Amino acid sequence: MKSWAVFPDTVEPPRAVIALAEQVARDGGHVLACYQEPLKDAWQLFALLPLARVEPTPYQRDLSKPHVKRLQEVIRKLGRFVDPIVVVSPGPGRYWTPNGNHRREALLRLKAELIPSILIPEPEVAYQILALNTEKAHNVKEKSLEVIRMYRGLLEEGSKAAEEDFAFQFEAPHFVTLGLLYEARPRFAGGAFAPLLRRVDRFLKTPLPKAFAEREHRAELVRAADDALTDVVANVRKRGVNHPYVKNYVLARTTPLTRARKTLPPFDQTFERLRANLEAFDPAKVRLDDIARASVFAAPPA
Repeated sequence: MKSWAVFPDTVEPPRAVIALAEQVARDGGHVLACYQEPLKDAWQLFALLPLARVEPTPYQRDLSKPHVKRLQEVIRKLGRFVDPIVVVSPGPGRYWTPNGNHRREALLRLKAELIPSILIPEPEVAYQILALNTEKAHNVKEKSLEVIRMYRGLLEEGSKAAEEDFAFQFEAPHFVTLGLLYEARPRFAGGAFAPLLRRVDRFLKTPLPKAFAEREHRAELVRAADDALTDVVANVRKRGVNHPYVKNYVLARTTPLTRARKTLPPFDQTFERLRANLEAFDPAKVRLDDIARASVFAAPPA
């Protein structure tokens, strides 16, 4: 008698799928469900597999140690593993994951014994999953908008906790400020301002309602600097100097912060000085060849 559920329970799984479920049990795992996935009704197993028997495919890319560390920290803080890995079996006692090796390694370092897995009966699907595994990391805009939406949700729930209490959920303080800016200006140059914000923005110790008012104030300061930057860039381009890095170039030459500076000014002072520097900046000093040289060593333009 099987010890796992079948969804839908009116359809008998193919013999090969049942055999795979029995293999999992012999290998010390637990099949939780046997089901047909919703796209084309292909059969799959949802199982807890012995972590010691799961390994990357032989053609797997190298692990990113920083990514594994980050996953390990997040899983530990959550106290949950909520993202099952995808697995195929090349034979009894062996399981390969073509999509989930970093998660597998993080759980291994946390000394777990079992790992939640979507087990696909056809081993050849491993090659297809590599082609489908194209999800990109969140960019600055996506993260910022998600953070400010979480922030508003907490306000609607009436949370009186301090903003800094949500440091883990929000990841970085400048995402809150940027979120307000992106809401007002969807094409805001967040990538250009992020390096500056990252250095001077901090989580606030005040309750969320009061902290939100301060966030709106900070966003307004950045918005004023962005207005001044937009004017400078427009005047530079009127002179025929067109380059995708021109906005970043101007910011780099008007920032009130330097890399050698150990003591940073407060947020308000930083952006008030930045706006003043931008308003005093002479667009005639910008040369196309200077921008081109600077852009070789710079991050992609916003």
